[in-house]
Amino acid sequence: MKPDPADAEARASLVARIKQHPSYRIAYEDPAFLESDPARGARLALEFLKPDQYLAEHGVRSTIVVFGSSHVSPPDVSGARLDALLARGASAAAADVLAARKAVEYANYYEQARRFAELMSRRFVGNGQRDFVVATGGGPGMMEAANRGASDAGAASVGYNIELPEEQDPNPYITPGLSFRFRYFGLRKMHFLLRARALVAFPGGFGTFDELFEALTLVQTNKIERIPIVLVGRAFWRRAVDFDFLVAEGMLSARDLDLFSFADTAEDAIAAIDAFYAGAAPQREPPG
Repeated sequence: MKPDPADAEARASLVARIKQHPSYRIAYEDPAFLESDPARGARLALEFLKPDQYLAEHGVRSTIVVFGSSHVSPPDVSGARLDALLARGASAAAADVLAARKAVEYANYYEQARRFAELMSRRFVGNGQRDFVVATGGGPGMMEAANRGASDAGAASVGYNIELPEEQDPNPYITPGLSFRFRYFGLRKMHFLLRARALVAFPGGFGTFDELFEALTLVQTNKIERIPIVLVGRAFWRRAVDFDFLVAEGMLSARDLDLFSFADTAEDAIAAIDAFYAGAAPQREPPG
């Protein structure tokens, strides 16, 4: 039998049931609703707004984005791993030794990324670190190297981390308050490029390629203003992507190859960025 709303005790019971139902919760305090399909638009908006607010509070006006593999280790780590394998002599698997030697080779890029970020960041420490702030994907490897270089310079840096099946912690060199965690790759990409005034890609895998070619496509189609895009590691990139083949096959035009440049060292990458801004339109400010 349904309780009589006229009865005080029954009325209180009915009101309690109404208030306990999820429909009565304030929308932003209802986790189940926020995780629902209809709320996806709200989640996307929040994921744009939150980093934007923190970046504005820190006065970050422009960034220099650094991409690269999360699997690359610092020279001391990769060197110690190789030494340990070599010390085992014949008991060490040949494949493991080969992989360790390759890791030592790529550790050079870790140092180049670190040096690049340090040198670029030193130019802007005096302006409250509002321009050309180093921004990375926030994880280990090349991302750590770039955030570390900015930290070495006493400068702020940004980390745009993302939820992954195997959760990756933010590297410890990101500035507290400028480390963000994304659910959606699309919103993360948007934040990568909204303030970007240069993009530097070190050797990497699917993630690096995804971000790099997204940026190249946006510049090619005039969806964003042209920025200097530098691929560090000429031998790696020329073997990984045969750009000349794509031109020869008609998949790219020859002028598309002008959208990026190659470099092998931190200094080369900085020179490429400086050259871009030295010859750019007057509305672009040179870095430094």
